[in-house]
Amino acid sequence: MKAVHFGAGNIGRGFVGLLLHEGGYDLVFSDVAAPLVDAINEVSSYTVHEVGEGGHDTVVTGFRAINSADDPDDIVDEIATADVVTTAVGPTILKFVAPHILKGLALRDPAAPPLHVMACENAINATDLLRDEIRAQAGDAWDAIHGRAVFANTAVDRIVPAQPPGGGVDVTVEPFYEWAIEGPPFGDAPPSIPGAHFVDDLAPYIERKLFTVNTGHATTAYFGAQAGVETIAESLADDAIGAKVAAALEETSALLAAKHGLDPDDLAAYRATILGRFRNAALPDTVWRVGRQPLRKLSRNERFIGPAAEAAERGLATAALVAAMGAALAFDDAEDEQSVQLQAQLREQDAATFTAAVTGLEPEHPLFAQVQAVVEARQADLG
Repeated sequence: MKAVHFGAGNIGRGFVGLLLHEGGYDLVFSDVAAPLVDAINEVSSYTVHEVGEGGHDTVVTGFRAINSADDPDDIVDEIATADVVTTAVGPTILKFVAPHILKGLALRDPAAPPLHVMACENAINATDLLRDEIRAQAGDAWDAIHGRAVFANTAVDRIVPAQPPGGGVDVTVEPFYEWAIEGPPFGDAPPSIPGAHFVDDLAPYIERKLFTVNTGHATTAYFGAQAGVETIAESLADDAIGAKVAAALEETSALLAAKHGLDPDDLAAYRATILGRFRNAALPDTVWRVGRQPLRKLSRNERFIGPAAEAAERGLATAALVAAMGAALAFDDAEDEQSVQLQAQLREQDAATFTAAVTGLEPEHPLFAQVQAVVEARQADLG
């Protein structure tokens, strides 16, 4: 069996690639970073180090890497004969992955079992986005090739912090992980991925993860940065920050219970687990890494506006989420391009224009005025 994985970074090697390796797949990494590709090809194994309670080391073997920018034909040939294709590149990069998969499907033996395609991204229904991009690029050829692949959405969760220097291609991760995959697209022949679980309805898993893990992680980062704290674990050691993060997640849990019928007690236990993971002092995760790209994180379908908008539409509380957005507006990191853009837009645009442009909310939306108020507060601080 063979798996092609786009994105040979820390998530690719320390989570998705690790589980594919444990499933017995010959693993082909695809990336456009030449030094990383070279470093992977220079070793015959790498180690995934789990740090924290219950952690252990796992050695990964049986892999190689291809530079899809320099050798696109090579990665297309690998896809044509693969069993599984996965991604961990970021939702905005999927459009650049699509042509490789399209060309691989065109070369694929029509009699071969369908290729299993799964985008493992922090986005709702990312595989659908990838499939739609492939279909758009295929045009009239789509009808002839779409049966050569099965596309399934996934929800993935594992904290992989910035890596310590000198570690080579080894990866440090937390012990906890979750990989939930839509089962119905595969029928009675799902891929063999130990540790992954297949579910009939993925939506609750995706939103529970995004609106708890991603919302909570970013909330911790933004309040921590605002308080001058360096790491995620240190931020949650501050009781005042911890209370703000807990309040934001209580609001997202209320939405998840109302929308998906999830049990409030189960959600409370899940929140406690997530916050415990964030407090893992063995993970050297900084507020600056977690808080990067604030413009994306403040966009319409992301971890703040997404749940807060739905909560406001249902008449549920949103004050703690809006407060977290206020902290995000104060995120000022000269080394992060989006942070620099954010602060420039705050200075150049009036509050209503900024709110509409960044959040995608319509002025008549029930959340709009609350967000505009924290935008105005930030602009007042900027003078």
